[in-house]
Amino acid sequence: MKDLNRRNFLKVAGLTAAGLVTTKMSYAAQSQQAAPPLGKSVMGLVAPKLDTVRVGFIGVGERGYGHVQHFCHLEGVEIKAICDTHQEVLERAVEFVSKQGLNKPTSYTGSEHAYRDLLSRNDIDIVIIATPWEWHAPMAIDTMESGKHAFVEVPLALTIEECWQLVDTAERTQKNCMMMENVNYGRDELMVLNMVRQGLFGELLHGEAAYIHELRWQMKEIEHKTGSWRTYWHTKRNGNLYPTHGLGPVSQYMNINRGDRFDYLTSMSSPALGRQRYAQREFPSDHERNQLHYINGDINTTLIKTINGRTIMVQHDTTTPRPYSRHNLIQGTNGVFAGFPNRIALETASLSKNSDGSPQSYHQWDTDMNKWYAKYDHPLWQQMGVEAQRNGGHGGMDFLMLWRMVYCLRNGEALDQDVYDGAAWSVVSILSEQSLKNRSQSVTFPDFTRGMWQQGKPLGIVGA
Repeated sequence: MKDLNRRNFLKVAGLTAAGLVTTKMSYAAQSQQAAPPLGKSVMGLVAPKLDTVRVGFIGVGERGYGHVQHFCHLEGVEIKAICDTHQEVLERAVEFVSKQGLNKPTSYTGSEHAYRDLLSRNDIDIVIIATPWEWHAPMAIDTMESGKHAFVEVPLALTIEECWQLVDTAERTQKNCMMMENVNYGRDELMVLNMVRQGLFGELLHGEAAYIHELRWQMKEIEHKTGSWRTYWHTKRNGNLYPTHGLGPVSQYMNINRGDRFDYLTSMSSPALGRQRYAQREFPSDHERNQLHYINGDINTTLIKTINGRTIMVQHDTTTPRPYSRHNLIQGTNGVFAGFPNRIALETASLSKNSDGSPQSYHQWDTDMNKWYAKYDHPLWQQMGVEAQRNGGHGGMDFLMLWRMVYCLRNGEALDQDVYDGAAWSVVSILSEQSLKNRSQSVTFPDFTRGMWQQGKPLGIVGA
């Protein structure tokens, strides 16, 4: 969708239309604590089966357009409607659907709240939301209020208040609200989850997660595309702007919200230098990009402690010149897996061998993954990996995530991620900012599950 930040739509984004108004509490005094429940828990929610999943899309500029493409190749799906404020990308998405020989979806545009006309339809079951960040929570709330399941791009929310509003709305409406963390469906992440569930690393102690992805070039996207709105977040918040890609998989390894949960965090950021220097180098001196005051530290490091005593390091860096990494490290009493590049070292039960066939010491990394894939590839990847890679989307993880969502909806199964996961992973951004403002003192996590994490069942190896 078009750049909404510069036109001061942050205020209206938090409002809901007449007939879809959510009763919202004032969370200012107790946002770190569990609010009184407005409904029943949606942990493990199983919605009624859908023979056909009827889909509406809000936002099809970049990520949303990829989702439209994938849904056109999923069985048991009908694309009913598409909404975007940018006419060009809206027409591109509608045309793509038509070219697949499918019924032409209805278009919605013309205003920032045209999506509410889409939500007023009674022939849509789920809504895919892929808009600028500040619209994620308001649109997801409106979606659930309209009786539809909400599937939202990352992050799920930008404030603690929004996180609670999403949880409350999901519990009251009994609708799914899933943040679409695609990295949980990567081949390597799924394999490591399978390894963890089989006890390969022993008792888990520590994880490392990151989003290290040089994105300064997005600053050149001025009128449209991600950089037209995402650049401004580097002038608004100093903390981890984008924690969920690395944190999602590590959280699932550690059964966060399903036997353990985040307790508190502390955060530090480096100086914010890279984006200002990039702007000085790449733009005229009087360009708007050179008038901005960039405050988000180039590298943010946040440490999380869980209730069960485990530790997680989470890093964010979209500014410095360095190779891409999500870390994806999990350390247990029997050894460690680390990503980028993939490597493994185990004390016992290792497949690693020296050239003479003797067991390889855990003091050495084993970087040959083929034998590990052969033994520990996740059943979902064994079943759908070839199809996922053929359809693409970050190596197939995007397609596999959407396929799995549709499978659960059509077969009456609980989703792999729920509103509590999305809130817990996303709130790291807000809490990291709070910690930084207070000399990196620790900040307590809200318990969005209201204690239900103690009863939650760990995510199983689905598809087995």
